Amino acid sequence: MKLELESNNLDDYLEEIPPIIEFSTPKVKETIAAIEAQADSPRERAKLAFEFARDEISHSFDTNSEVITVGAEDAIAKKEGICFAKSHVLAALLRGMNIPAGFCYQRVLRKGTVDSGYALHGLNAVYLDDVGWFRVDPRGNKPGVDSQFSTDEEKLAYPIREELGEFDYPNVLTSPLPSVISAMHETKDCHTLFYDRPASM
Repeated sequence: MKLELESNNLDDYLEEIPPIIEFSTPKVKETIAAIEAQADSPRERAKLAFEFARDEISHSFDTNSEVITVGAEDAIAKKEGICFAKSHVLAALLRGMNIPAGFCYQRVLRKGTVDSGYALHGLNAVYLDDVGWFRVDPRGNKPGVDSQFSTDEEKLAYPIREELGEFDYPNVLTSPLPSVISAMHETKDCHTLFYDRPASM
């Protein structure tokens, strides 16, 4: 799929967006320092950041948690978040290492059937000088979900089934979708958020 950039200026994909995408806060800085101590190249650092967001931040729906984390610092501190929070973590880590990162969305079936309705799913796009833009999904793996860091063929969490009304948005946004942030702030718990997520961009 051809990605559609919101901005052609890479600097727009490096900005801090307090209080959601921050890389000068303690937990984010600590995580960045650990990644930079392990890897020198942007590609290896991006891969480690992806694996941290995917594996070290539990998906709140998978753990049946009521907690909603929104910003990267809070998600790292509590070690949990839904797909949107995990994408905020990855973006903060990458931007804090001067690696451009954007926000992408998919419209997916909430529970696998048309009757269950639709909800947005959040993931990221990453820019590397030798590759260009590519997408990764730090959602977190489980039976039936195998998301990997890949700069050529996408290995995302969910195959999009257009025949069932699902949709893969090509947009690479410079900041998280406002409707997503509003839903996360306004919903009382994560169980409710499962149903109250926006259904489309």
